[in-house]
Amino acid sequence: MGGAMKPVVLCSVNDASGQRCVDLLRLPDGQYQLRECRRDPEDGYGWRPLSAVAGPCFPTAAEAKLAAADVINWLEAGDFC
Repeated sequence: MGGAMKPVVLCSVNDASGQRCVDLLRLPDGQYQLRECRRDPEDGYGWRPLSAVAGPCFPTAAEAKLAAADVINWLEAGDFC
């Protein structure tokens, strides 16, 4: 086997419309990151990241969760898993 390791999605939170979500990711280097995605009902592709550029990294999942409401404008404090 081999190859590059991929980030692991630890949990996801959907907005009220079900068309946006935020994933909490654990990166291969042990850091954590948030990824906001959207999906369009008319598009069968599924979830698409809203940005091609990665957001900030956090040393712990707890810090990523605390920052989530500041980083994602529709997410309320305490919504994150």
